[in-house]
Amino acid sequence: MLNIPQLIIATLLYFVLFFGIGFILNMLLRSTWTMAVIYPVVVIFMVDQVGFISYFTNTASSFSELWSSVLSLAFADVIILVAGMVGAILSGIANRMLRERGYQMF
Repeated sequence: MLNIPQLIIATLLYFVLFFGIGFILNMLLRSTWTMAVIYPVVVIFMVDQVGFISYFTNTASSFSELWSSVLSLAFADVIILVAGMVGAILSGIANRMLRERGYQMF
């Protein structure tokens, strides 16, 4: 159970972390939405309890277990993960705005 200050700090940390990673990744790869596409895969690796190979060997049970894990997330966890997704999306928007304004590095 998270306190309100812990929730606020964790939300800000996820936002800043994935904004920063997304900004650098988008800048290096010269693409706009790289982190926004990769972020759901990162969330799956954080939430799931099964190994990566089992998604290919035992597909049905792995995805059903993933679905039950996603549904059992607490509301605070969902807020934190959504903040990370917002950071990833805003990094793409920031890179696009910088490119449109003439910054060739982005």
